[in-house]
Amino acid sequence: MSRNRQRKGRVSGKRRRAREMAVQMLYQQELGASELEAVFSTFDISDYLSEIESDRPPEDRGAVQARAEESFQHAKVLVQGTVQDGEQIDDLIRAHAENWRLERMPAIDRNILRLAVYEMLHEQQVPKVVIVDEAIELAKKFGAESSGRFVNGLLDGVLKSPRFREPIPGKAKRSTALEKAAAVSEPTEGSPG
Repeated sequence: MSRNRQRKGRVSGKRRRAREMAVQMLYQQELGASELEAVFSTFDISDYLSEIESDRPPEDRGAVQARAEESFQHAKVLVQGTVQDGEQIDDLIRAHAENWRLERMPAIDRNILRLAVYEMLHEQQVPKVVIVDEAIELAKKFGAESSGRFVNGLLDGVLKSPRFREPIPGKAKRSTALEKAAAVSEPTEGSPG
């Protein structure tokens, strides 16, 4: 495996672990009506350490601890942002939740959706389709049997909304070229035609 591929896998693994931690913290914060600092101070990363350590030699334990801490720090940023932008995020979810009231959604699904919408709004370096895929995986891992489909359907609607529509690479250039060609062929004021 190339060094770049290893690094990319670590980043992806770090982000995935951070998302898993963030969903658990959001769930704890909502159901326990806890302050974020209390949630952060009581969150136990030992499960993540054992998961990472299981396939590493003992001499890598320091690096493993550092990666788990990086994931935890990123998770805290995700949680703080999700909570801070909660009203805007909930409004976006409500706008796309046909026949579902936000309050009636399972708490884990609701918090996975909130985290994904926060990332769609603020994590510019991560493609939105990747964020949706990660949310679906979180729903399959932590939610009910139908959670993956529910999260997928709702986030697909959010993704297709004008606010999140991303230009298709190369398409903008073609339309610009077409518009320029049309502008050249259109008669201008005072020209014959």
